[in-house]
Amino acid sequence: MVAGEFAVLEPNYHLIVMAVDRFVFTTIQDSEQNEVTLHDFELYQLQWEFVRNRVVFSSADRRLSFVQDAIATTLTYLKELNISPGKFNLSVRSELDDQESGLKYGLGSSAAVVTSLITAILTKFLDQPPSRDVIFKLAAISHIKTQGNGSGADIAASTFGGVLNYTSFQAEWLQEQLQTETSLVNLIQKRWDYLSIQPVNFPAEVQVCIGWTGSPASTGNLVSRILKLRDSKPEEYDSFLNESSEAVQLILDGMKSKQVDTFFTGIQQNREALAKLGEQAKVEIETAQLNKLSVVAEKFSGVGKLSGAGGGDCGIAFIPITTSCEQLHQAWEAIGITPLHLNLYPHGSKQVKDE
Repeated sequence: MVAGEFAVLEPNYHLIVMAVDRFVFTTIQDSEQNEVTLHDFELYQLQWEFVRNRVVFSSADRRLSFVQDAIATTLTYLKELNISPGKFNLSVRSELDDQESGLKYGLGSSAAVVTSLITAILTKFLDQPPSRDVIFKLAAISHIKTQGNGSGADIAASTFGGVLNYTSFQAEWLQEQLQTETSLVNLIQKRWDYLSIQPVNFPAEVQVCIGWTGSPASTGNLVSRILKLRDSKPEEYDSFLNESSEAVQLILDGMKSKQVDTFFTGIQQNREALAKLGEQAKVEIETAQLNKLSVVAEKFSGVGKLSGAGGGDCGIAFIPITTSCEQLHQAWEAIGITPLHLNLYPHGSKQVKDE
């Protein structure tokens, strides 16, 4: 997430999000029985059945919840289209987390897994390649069923790729739709209130560097703390929304006009708005390490900020193309921040090969 965090949870507030080149791979094959293998959880060949629009696993492992809802949602959609898949097995492998420790970088792994699974199943069983709109909406429905909240921005990045100017469909709106709309096909075909997804481009003179603080964060907990501020101090919360909106608009203006100074000013203002929000909510959104990450970026003629909900995980820096990202990485390493060698990925979810 580039800018607009927390504000995106409100109707019509914009967030800029980008996809990076770390992937979740789902392999799907015909099989004599339905099975799922999740390599990163060391769960192998778990059998499952699709019964009354629900997926029932042979294991009660709670880590299966996102996978369970993703398969069930997609198969329900196919059933409404009068498509009856035979038995198949799924194998899921992720490279989003730290390969040695297994710690999460905060790259939206659950959204990527859900998007990858849904893309694989639709690609195999539909006559035509699935549209990104269908993939996104099914993944958003699945994610909301599992998690109950969220903006869907990480799903949009996983589905569409590139850099996106995004406004959320609003979790409460989608939950209401799921309670009143009996057909998934109808829900996917209708217009989703509030949702907008528009591709944008960074100025060519700007490069992105990403650093991991080494401290995983709990997004759900942070979001709930911020929403308490909305209820207890609405004026302060509204002030944050206005500041975030102005900052994001500056960033978008800088992108459109290719004015690096305007782009950098918007990033800095968004960082300040988020830090102030954390102080008002008495929650550490910008941790000491995230603060240091940004301060170091400024020494390289750039700007930095937290990425996502904060409280740990990743920070993101934007520096001139004439500045060495490698030198910034070295400066980060000196203060205990791990550089992540990530690049913008333009393509979104797709089939990479035929088995």
